Amino acid sequence: MGNARVRSIHVHPVKAFRSLPLREVVVERWGPAGDRRWMLIDDGGKVVTQRRHPRLALAAAELLPGGGVVLSAPGCDPVTVPVPAPGATVPADVFGDKVEAVPAEDAAVHAWCGDFLGTPVRLVHLDDPAVRRPVDPAYALPGETVTFADGYPLLLTTTASLDRLNSLVAQGEHAHEGPLPMSRFRPNVVIEGTEPWAEDRWTRVTVGEVAFRIPKASGRCVVTTTDQDTARRGREPLHTLGRHRSVGGRLLFGVNLVPLSPGTLRVGDPLEVVA
Repeated sequence: MGNARVRSIHVHPVKAFRSLPLREVVVERWGPAGDRRWMLIDDGGKVVTQRRHPRLALAAAELLPGGGVVLSAPGCDPVTVPVPAPGATVPADVFGDKVEAVPAEDAAVHAWCGDFLGTPVRLVHLDDPAVRRPVDPAYALPGETVTFADGYPLLLTTTASLDRLNSLVAQGEHAHEGPLPMSRFRPNVVIEGTEPWAEDRWTRVTVGEVAFRIPKASGRCVVTTTDQDTARRGREPLHTLGRHRSVGGRLLFGVNLVPLSPGTLRVGDPLEVVA
């Protein structure tokens, strides 16, 4: 594993918007700085994602110093959203997790998001990731928390596993959909220089100066079938994952990470397998 290193780093300032590539990122206890501190909720407080609205793949968010964002999308003028002042929170539901969040202060921001999606939504911010949302207790250590990410602070994938998956897609009935880019899987950290599926066996790794534990593999959903450049949906990779990577009813690709120490991740950092 001596050649394993970071190929790319990605954050998602607004959950379900397109990813933002970075050369380096500070890793906090709850995940990469700036990753998924914002999200959309519907009138009932439930998170709005590409599962129901693949069009979100076309929306982008640029991070501003201090945690604000600039939102942009096709056919829309960009809008700047500062971090809201401390104040009243609203209940939000992230796939069953109840989280208190602070709405963006400007009503025009909510209108901008709703106009783009064609349905009423609100943009909310996670004010204190240290306390608001614990990691799934079935897989957490005491005190571990997470932002608005699906369940864990980071997601890691490997180029070797994507290459192997694409070779399987090429042999199947939906070969015309491949090869699939890594953007389908919306990772935070992409590693090159491993064997295919090597990450299945890891439980602890160090990437650069940051130590991580790996609580579980990542079960994938319909978002992976969404082209992140066009928002169009297909059958892959879920069809092929279902044939080759189905474990306990979950279709696996990539692994979840929980930081054991803070630090900075950089493109080119080596990965070492601890256990």
